[in-house]
Formats: sequence, structure tokens, C-alpha cells
Amino acid sequence: MEAIADSLATAARPSTAQLRVRAFASGDEGRWDAFVDACPTATFFHRAGWRALFEDVLRHRCHYLIAERGGAIAGVLPLAEVKSRMFGHSLASLPHCVYGGPAASDVEVANALIDAAADLAHNLRVNHLELRNRTALRPAWPRQDLYVTFRRTLAADAEANLLAIPRKQRAMVRKGMARGLASSIDSTTDRFFDLYADNMHRHGTPPMSRRWFERVADAFGGACEVLTISDPAGNPVSSVMSFYFRDEVLPYYAGDAVAARELAANDFKYWELMRRACERGLKVFDYGRSKRGTGSFDFKKNWGFEPTPLAYEYCLLNGSEVPQNNPLNPKYRALIATWRRLPRPLVDMIGPWVARNLG
Repeated sequence: MEAIADSLATAARPSTAQLRVRAFASGDEGRWDAFVDACPTATFFHRAGWRALFEDVLRHRCHYLIAERGGAIAGVLPLAEVKSRMFGHSLASLPHCVYGGPAASDVEVANALIDAAADLAHNLRVNHLELRNRTALRPAWPRQDLYVTFRRTLAADAEANLLAIPRKQRAMVRKGMARGLASSIDSTTDRFFDLYADNMHRHGTPPMSRRWFERVADAFGGACEVLTISDPAGNPVSSVMSFYFRDEVLPYYAGDAVAARELAANDFKYWELMRRACERGLKVFDYGRSKRGTGSFDFKKNWGFEPTPLAYEYCLLNGSEVPQNNPLNPKYRALIATWRRLPRPLVDMIGPWVARNLG
């Protein structure tokens, strides 16, 4: 993370070219993605393809910003506006994504994009602007300290990666191997969605829609992949949708059946993803975001990954506290308990409407 901040601070920039920030326009997609692919501070979630997904599937109005210097793109800032009676009115970079904020060639560009976003937030009369930065860019702004990310460099050899997993967790991976589990890459999101939706129901969390995952897979093609684990009888028991960006793999959405726990299918699933990533020559395994004090946090720690705090920064325009729209908020406990008791067909029908507003 420090390397990202250093790259911004030390990047050389022309002193004579004028910097301007403008709105994303039709036809900018190719130039936007070319910049993102080359920018060290960019992530998979900065790709232009998310814009259509937010607008067409989730019905969130997008406000993507481009900073140009001398006619060349010097930075981008993707933003989506979320209006919800339940969770409020916000402008975020980015909802439903673990990383966001400006991807920029230097500090001057990053600051210009953030200033433009703050002005936009004021004009839109939102309650707050949220930047899901990986490193702090506005130290004076309030910050959400709940989330961390887990990233680790992969060894070139698969066996070395297995041996790098702490002993107890490695035993769980070997247990999955001994159970005769098998992994495969799916050509559709069907098996994944059934496992994901069932898992979300058990945890009392509204699911994204089946259409969302179909559109995500279509939008990103080979950069989006579904890996499913089956038991010896061929029954799918665990699945994960992962994103590929440069030399990194990011397992993002996941689900499993009740039987997965006894089979150690969840453990085997992530090992298989790691093994395959190693074979593809990838360099980084990004275990993604977790909340402190949760089972997900502990699970990733057990793999030997060290948590790095995420710098989610807020410009509060209508309110004095950072919003806490997450399952750890005590005011949602009764709702979560009720949600678990609802029939699955009803959950699948109304859940996506709730989930799209959670961000």
C-alpha cells in the first residue's frame, strides 16, 4: 500500500500542460480502460465496464470523471449515485466494490479529481461522498476503519504456495483433497448462483440478482471466471466468481452448500484457485475485503495472509458520522434474523432490490 502512495507522490508530471477535469463521454471507454490497465494505482473496479452494470442493472446514475493534461488522460474517478429511502442518498467510488477512489498519475491529478467529486456531491445534495481508497488521500476527512484487505504475492511453484499456508489450514486443504473433491471452470453462472443465493439466505443477507451475475460475466469476458467444486457424486458444493486484472486474481463472490463444511470444500476451493493462478503465472492473490471481528477475517488470517487497513474516506455533507450500513450494525440484527426465516423464493425475489441499495 505504501508503494501506491509513493508512486503518486514521486511521479513526474509536466509542469506546463494545463490540467482539466471533465465528465466521461460516449466513446471514452477505450481510452479509459487503456489508462486503467497502465496506471499503478488502478484496480479491476476502475474498469469502464462497471458503469453500464451500475446504470442498466442496479439503476444507479453514474458520474465518471476524467482528468486530462495536454489531451492525454492523467486520471480517472468512477462515481455512482445511490438513492435509497432505507440507506440514504450518497455518491460513492464505488458501491458494491471493495476498491475505488481516484486512479491517477500523480498527487495533483488525484486531488483535482477529488475536488471535482466533492463539488459534484454538493451539487447533487447527497448526504455524503465516499471514496473507497486503498491508501489515505484526504487525512482530514473522516474514515471508516472497519474494513481490511488481504493480499499476498504468490510463489512461482504451486507446492511452495501450499507449504506457505499455516499447518492447521493446510490440513483442511488436504482434507478436501482426500474427500475426492474436483474443481471445474463453469461456462455459465447457473451453478454458482444457486450456491451463492442459498449461502446468502443462511447468513441473513439480501442477494444480488441472477441477472447481475450474468451481466458481470458478459461484461468482463475472460477476466471473470467461475470455479465450482463438486463432491465425488458430481454435486456442486462450493463456487466462486473471480476477477483477473493484470497479474492478480481476486475471488470476489462466493457461495457453498451446507455439506461444504464437512467436506472442507471451501478450503479446497480457494486452494484450487490459488493453484490455478500459480499455473497461469499470476503474481498476486487478492483475498479481498473483510470486516474486522468476523469469521471471514479469521478465515483469511488462518491462511497466513496479513490484513492491511483500507482507507475508506468520507466527505460528510448532511450528517456528522460515517454511515454504518453493514451487518455488524446492531440496528440490523432483528432484520437479519427475520430475513433468515423468509422463504427462499421470496428472498430471491425481493433481495436484489434491497441489495442494490446497500452498496
